[in-house]
Amino acid sequence: MPLAPTVSSSGADLVVVLNCGSSSIKFAVFDPGIEPLPRKPLWNGKVQGIGGPKPDFGESGVAPFPVTLDPARPYRDALALIRGRILARLDGRRVGLVAHRVVHGGNRYFEPVRVDAGVLDDLRGYIPLAPLHQPFALEAMGILLREYPRLPQVACFDTGFHHSLPDVEKLLPLPWDAWQRGLRRYGFHGLSYAYMATVLPERHGDAARGRTIVAHLGSGASLCAMQGLESVATTMGFSALDGLMMGTRTGALDPGALIYLMEIEELGLEEVGQLLYHRSGLLGVSGISSEPRVIVRHEDDDGEAGERARMALQLYVRRIVREIGAMAAVLGGLDMLAFTAGVGEHNAFIRERVCRDLRFLGVELDEAANGADAPVISSADSRVLVAVEPTNEEWIAARQAMECPGVAASSGSPGRGRR
Repeated sequence: MPLAPTVSSSGADLVVVLNCGSSSIKFAVFDPGIEPLPRKPLWNGKVQGIGGPKPDFGESGVAPFPVTLDPARPYRDALALIRGRILARLDGRRVGLVAHRVVHGGNRYFEPVRVDAGVLDDLRGYIPLAPLHQPFALEAMGILLREYPRLPQVACFDTGFHHSLPDVEKLLPLPWDAWQRGLRRYGFHGLSYAYMATVLPERHGDAARGRTIVAHLGSGASLCAMQGLESVATTMGFSALDGLMMGTRTGALDPGALIYLMEIEELGLEEVGQLLYHRSGLLGVSGISSEPRVIVRHEDDDGEAGERARMALQLYVRRIVREIGAMAAVLGGLDMLAFTAGVGEHNAFIRERVCRDLRFLGVELDEAANGADAPVISSADSRVLVAVEPTNEEWIAARQAMECPGVAASSGSPGRGRR
């Protein structure tokens, strides 16, 4: 498979960002020698379908193509594939730093931190709180620590942005000793929200600095209420299961339902985990897909299939609207609503349905702008500015890693085809 041409750049050591999930690894390569750091990477790509029957690899300038991964260790093979592709495109350059998106930093890590064996061991303790992402990011870190021990790695935390939450938003209504043990609402999608806090005021000025709600709607989904560009409330809590209905996750759920499932239906802990994380949400209700764009094609079907499709999307939208109303109450009103991530950026019909039900807040949509995924989709007479803004978690991670104290390019970095 021919490689895409190498992109011209400054000659400085490069920064690689890894975003590891359970079935995919995304990567992006940035040139820190160009100031300010460009928001568009030199190149990026991903291996997807890891652990499935048909994994593939794609990167900028190269059409996706099927790859073969060892079924016994597909994740290690996927990382090796990415490493090989990056080395092949370095053109004499070196990788000087690797940044990792880490979903959970627990009650200890709020700022980016250089990875060593002790940090890695600490972060393993948070795997039960983010089982879809945490173990895979840590696996990548462990492999690089063993194979390139002098290569600086930095963990950048999705929970970090929400460190500004007031205590009343962090506190869970459990006995006080739970709070003292670190059981609290953490919030997630922080790298995405950190980017929104950067780009929204650049594009929209003071409107973004007021009472703003950002809707990160992807396979995982959450809302963040911002005041002065800081997080003051968010829908995800102790784990990435809380809040909005998602692609395969429940979102907020009556804990009594879990007690019932475990006590009456005798589901074990592992079965309940699979149910909550992988078999619920849009997929579970619709029985069709975790993707709204797929489900909406079945709304007019006859019988149960059509009814389930309609109910799944109605519930998905209802939960978003309900939580935006709650966030607006916390903020004391709403000046700006911004949609981001895969569903938020590309599903005009979801945005239309959400905004239709938010007219009581003064939201008025421009249908043509919404259909075109325009940066501003509210009408001129809307009291609330409604925006669509692509997120850029990788750029935030690269920038945070570069600013992490004690991090510098290392002569032990991979590059020029050697270790």
